[in-house]
Amino acid sequence: MTLTVQRDLALEVTGLGKTFYSRTAGEREVLRDVDLSIERGACLAVVGESGSGKTTAARIIAGLETATTGTVRLSEPAGRAVRRGVQMVFQDPYGSLDPRQSIGSGLHELLRIHGLRRRPERRERVAELLDSVGLDDRHAGQYPEALSGGQRQRVAIARALALDPVLLILDEAVSALDVSVQAQVLNLLADIREQTRISYLFVSHDLGVVRQVSETCVVLQNGRVVEAGRTSDILDSPREPYTQALVDAVPRPGWRPRRRTV
Repeated sequence: MTLTVQRDLALEVTGLGKTFYSRTAGEREVLRDVDLSIERGACLAVVGESGSGKTTAARIIAGLETATTGTVRLSEPAGRAVRRGVQMVFQDPYGSLDPRQSIGSGLHELLRIHGLRRRPERRERVAELLDSVGLDDRHAGQYPEALSGGQRQRVAIARALALDPVLLILDEAVSALDVSVQAQVLNLLADIREQTRISYLFVSHDLGVVRQVSETCVVLQNGRVVEAGRTSDILDSPREPYTQALVDAVPRPGWRPRRRTV
């Protein structure tokens, strides 16, 4: 299939499908005919309950899984040399950091592997990356275990930004943080997007966060898109019963869990 991507789109996905095969369970379809697109500098949220296929879709777009069907096209700005168009930030930043390597050394190694050979240039770029996520030289000399969860997530974001991606995929990237640190990281992501016009694919089950960070939203149910559009429209006036159930499940002021009777 040949797909022409408009210049204002960072990403366009068409007809995405994924089927897993195993000897014991046979075929299991986790995605079917998923379409989505992200404008340059915008944030698209993908929401749905566990098992809806949202993380599988994100991993395919990031190149970590292979699609069974469909097309993924990334549109890179004219005249810009992009080292790697898509980067991904996961829920657990500690898993992507080497506990035996200081933060600065890890960034230096990443830049060296991807072509920035001269150490003075790497040193300057490392300082820029740490500054962009609210860290400094003190953190460069520290090891992951010495950092807080929020600081480790900032390092993970810096690592993802090091290769100048067009698209940053955030897979439940703030769900493991406490509320105050979560707010700090979300503000950081908003500032980065405003300054760089990077695009975000934000995978989350937290509709409050989704409302805060995204302009558009896709709702997945059992691997299929059941609603897509402006985030405010979908969350304020959901058309599908599944989306309404997701919205109704969000605790509100005064909400209390029902007591179970035995």
